[in-house]
Amino acid sequence: MADENNSTVVEHHPLQPFLPEGAWLLMLGSFPPSQQRWSMDFFYPNFINDMWRIFGLLFFNDKDHFVDTENKRFKKEQLVEFLTRKGVALYDTASAVRRTTGTASDKDLEIVTPTDLDTLLHHLPHCTTVVTTGEKATTVFTSHFGCAMPKVGESAEFLFEGRKIKLFRMPSSSRAYPMKLEKKAEQYKKVLIANNNNIQKKQKDT
Repeated sequence: MADENNSTVVEHHPLQPFLPEGAWLLMLGSFPPSQQRWSMDFFYPNFINDMWRIFGLLFFNDKDHFVDTENKRFKKEQLVEFLTRKGVALYDTASAVRRTTGTASDKDLEIVTPTDLDTLLHHLPHCTTVVTTGEKATTVFTSHFGCAMPKVGESAEFLFEGRKIKLFRMPSSSRAYPMKLEKKAEQYKKVLIANNNNIQKKQKDT
């Protein structure tokens, strides 16, 4: 485990990309927090992060659907099954970083090695939608593909290998981001519910 207070230490991404077969959506954060902050061995592992509470609210009307409250962790097995069934892929925009201070904040991450985003999308031939979950992830992604940087809650389109893909910039799921859980869920609903319904309709029509 890296020492958060040593800005010379290079941390390599501890997880493999989660790429379910047939995934239509790729969600990209910046980089996981230090492992001492993890409640499970999966993405968005910090117990005070809101991502899986957002999913619980939107799909089950229960922010604690994926939360093991008693043990202060998330239900990894349940999440993996659900995300696989829904076609949601996960990874981050950095594969190696330095932490310039002792925090897990994106603003204190120095990206040493960006993720190979081309290879990631190449392995997701059915992907029509990308979500970036924060400013740093959005900056890295838009800089790489040369597309417009949308405002929070908005989207932009870009071409990849002849595919038209829509990029949505969503608010960070970190508690440090100044937005209530319910407001964050309203933003994520644009992608996770409305856009997913449109994708499924198109698939039925073809």
